[in-house]
Amino acid sequence: MADVTIFDRLKQDHDKHRAMLVEIADSAGDADKRGKLLEAFRIEVSAHAAAEEQTLYATMLADPELQEDGRHSVSEHKEIEDMILHLYEVKVDGAAWRKGFDELRTEYDHHITEEEEEMFPEAAERIDDAQEVELAKIFNERKPHEIEKAEETDPVEKAKEEKED
Repeated sequence: MADVTIFDRLKQDHDKHRAMLVEIADSAGDADKRGKLLEAFRIEVSAHAAAEEQTLYATMLADPELQEDGRHSVSEHKEIEDMILHLYEVKVDGAAWRKGFDELRTEYDHHITEEEEEMFPEAAERIDDAQEVELAKIFNERKPHEIEKAEETDPVEKAKEEKED
């Protein structure tokens, strides 16, 4: 069996995230369940983004040919985080929540599709096979730590802090 590359590993997470978004969408009418699902999604996506930035994006930002894509994706991570935090500020299952969730889902799908179809192939041309495997290993080491950090973060407090900045 071939070694798992960073691109394979990130795609595994993306598939999980897509399924989580479907589950959230399907939980309409059960605010408690929907809130728990959103929290699980927030933790998972936050950890994924941080570990991705520390591995693949750090590598891309060090390569002048890949810097623009790396910066673009880091910027999108921040936008997605802000969209998730906004959902903690409004009534679950209210009109504002549904609108915000739909926007989040669209933006997140755009982000991961863009990564998989455009950014990953471009980066794969410039990152050698051994480094792709090593980045996956580092990602797998970092992600559990990032999950712990995300679990310790209060999204309501973080949303308030973001508004103050």
